[in-house]
Amino acid sequence: MRLLRTIVITVAGLVIFLGGGIWLAQDYIILHIVGWLAPAVAPNREVAFAAGPAAPDLPPQQRKPNIIVILADDLGFNDLTLNGGVAGGTVPTPNIDSLARDGARFANGYAGSATCAPSRASLMTGRYPSRFGFEFTPTAPEFMKVIARFKQQPGMPPVRFHNENLADMPSREVLGLPRSETTLAELLKPAGYRTIHIGKWHLGEADGLRPEDRGFDESLGFLFGAAMFLPEEDPSAVNAKQAFDPIDKFLWANLPYAVRYNGSKPFAPKGYMTDYLTEAAVKAIDANTNRPFALYLAYNAPHTPLQALKSDYDALAHIEDHRLRVYAAMIRALDRGVGQILQALKERGLDDNTLVFFSSDNGGAHYIGLPDINLPYRGWKATLYEGGTHVPFLLKWPRAIPAGTVIDRPVSHTDIFSTAAAAAGVTLPTGRVFDGLDLVSLINAPGLIPERPIFWQTAGYRAVRTEVWKLQVMTDPSRSLLFNMKADPTERADVAATNPDVVRELTSLLDAFKRAQAKPLWPMLLEAPVAIDRPLNTPAKPGEEIIYYAN
Repeated sequence: MRLLRTIVITVAGLVIFLGGGIWLAQDYIILHIVGWLAPAVAPNREVAFAAGPAAPDLPPQQRKPNIIVILADDLGFNDLTLNGGVAGGTVPTPNIDSLARDGARFANGYAGSATCAPSRASLMTGRYPSRFGFEFTPTAPEFMKVIARFKQQPGMPPVRFHNENLADMPSREVLGLPRSETTLAELLKPAGYRTIHIGKWHLGEADGLRPEDRGFDESLGFLFGAAMFLPEEDPSAVNAKQAFDPIDKFLWANLPYAVRYNGSKPFAPKGYMTDYLTEAAVKAIDANTNRPFALYLAYNAPHTPLQALKSDYDALAHIEDHRLRVYAAMIRALDRGVGQILQALKERGLDDNTLVFFSSDNGGAHYIGLPDINLPYRGWKATLYEGGTHVPFLLKWPRAIPAGTVIDRPVSHTDIFSTAAAAAGVTLPTGRVFDGLDLVSLINAPGLIPERPIFWQTAGYRAVRTEVWKLQVMTDPSRSLLFNMKADPTERADVAATNPDVVRELTSLLDAFKRAQAKPLWPMLLEAPVAIDRPLNTPAKPGEEIIYYAN
């Protein structure tokens, strides 16, 4: 049946070819071929998480703490009312904000990478992704070809597709987190934790790379980098398509509305994806109330495709711009989900002894066409400006963290792994470098935690952040940008020319870091320019700041 469908659609493509010319047919086929070859999606099925003991061996306060990591997808720094808020702060996020009120806010929290999969690899291992060659996001070559073919914008430098690297490119399914790395789940499971993954994975699709193969007792979600929130024609869906964005075109053409449970064939979820993942997380908490558990809840909101529930969209009638209103409605659903998780913990008497982390895999993306999502910072996802890496970073653990704590020290996604290990009383594996630190110790005994730099590296684009300085080094065009982050946290004034000694010192740090990293696990296929100070749906400006980002 699947083969028949592929043949029918391919024939339709040939009809387009004959009627509209070779380029129209080729574009259509390139845009849709991944979806044509995807497995069929079965109807929805109920998922019951394995139940733990009927009664606890110890009271919750004497047990090892539960650990919940909630990760949003492409969430802008300004998307939370804690930091300003969508549509001038008119879209409240009280539940996410409550994590800062009742726990700790890390004012200088950083993603492990400027793009999603390497950042997730960093969080999942406690190590910089370049240490084990996870320098690029696992991506289908067909997707890269779509970007190369359709992304060129008048007035911008050219997009470069490296055909010469195609022969060395493994299939997308085998691109993933190396088996040699220890995941957070593999760290905690031997210590008596029930480990659950819900939502996005994006760290490998082949056997041996999936979450259920990497230490998670149970996994409900999707393996690749995005998913539909609802079927496009669902009457409860409100959609916002970006005709100016080739990524968006590819997603609408190919993404399924589907999840998998522990390696099953894909099946349809039930209802709006954000709400579905939240309901699953609450069920997982219910099933594990009487034993320590570690839950990795990786929402795909507010990543494209932009889809909202009509009920959330209707509640934001004051927002006139359709795209912004859909995006804001997605944030509303995300905050509702976090609130339901927190309420579930409270009702079951688990909130006092549960670490709850909240962050985003990277900053907001320029390709959704919304200018204010990363304010006050410059830059976007896929850049090493603050807009790409400076993310919301919150931690609540009432038993150990004073409410309302604010930490200015720079911290990173690598620290989530180390913090969870320390809280669980687990010793880190030997024989490798871990890049994180225990955030609870940083909060309660900051004098004992030495300062350390934070690094990013993607091909020839690198950066290092210290307590005072941030240096960005680029090879195309070749330049170094230095910012005093105490005086200029939004990176407006490059002071490299007046601080050559600092540039030399930080360049030396970057070079030493680079020498300690592994060779990329797969080659770069694409280099694309990104304008720092405007979204994709605006015209290029002469002399504007751009970077080339490689993948």
